Amino acid sequence: MKVAKKVALIGASGFIGSRLLAELSARGHAVTAIVRSPEKVAVLPGVTAVKGDVFDKDGLAALLAGHDAVISAVHFTASDPQTLLAAVRQSGAKRYLVVGGAGSLEVAPGVQLFDTPEFPAIYLDEARKGGAFLDLLKQEQGLDWTFLSPSALIQPGERTGTFRLGTDQLLADAKGNSSISAEDYAIALVDELETPTHSRRRFTVGY
Repeated sequence: MKVAKKVALIGASGFIGSRLLAELSARGHAVTAIVRSPEKVAVLPGVTAVKGDVFDKDGLAALLAGHDAVISAVHFTASDPQTLLAAVRQSGAKRYLVVGGAGSLEVAPGVQLFDTPEFPAIYLDEARKGGAFLDLLKQEQGLDWTFLSPSALIQPGERTGTFRLGTDQLLADAKGNSSISAEDYAIALVDELETPTHSRRRFTVGY
């Protein structure tokens, strides 16, 4: 039987954050949903919504204190990795899980997805900043972190519970399609929270 954890979820009302919130609640975890607008957070069992600012290190650290784990589901272009990491360190939380992007996954030896001509320019800044955040995490000495990259296409869909896990290479099916539903992504990340198997490294999920 899994032991319920006290989890701080930063960005709980967003596209991925809201799916993570639902998955955490359904599995019986106690969640502090940290957002700019608490009224936008879904009312779910075990969830407490609080207002927080990702650029306020001390204020954020105070909100994170006392939790078993912190999950960050905020856009890399709408936050500062140094501030987030400093707040998590200051809070005393030992486990830090990050919603990553697909852009820094390898599509060939030494070639990342965001370096390919087909990569949409509109997502390039976010993708490169996600890659920089991962590089920063790899230098982290004290935190037990995990960075979960989705497949190239992540969108609303079914919660199937059937998917594949990988490491640093983009997952694709036999036809070259690379996708995952946001709901199944949430399963993979909460699985990692409950049973850590990718400590201090990145992994990826896809069909």
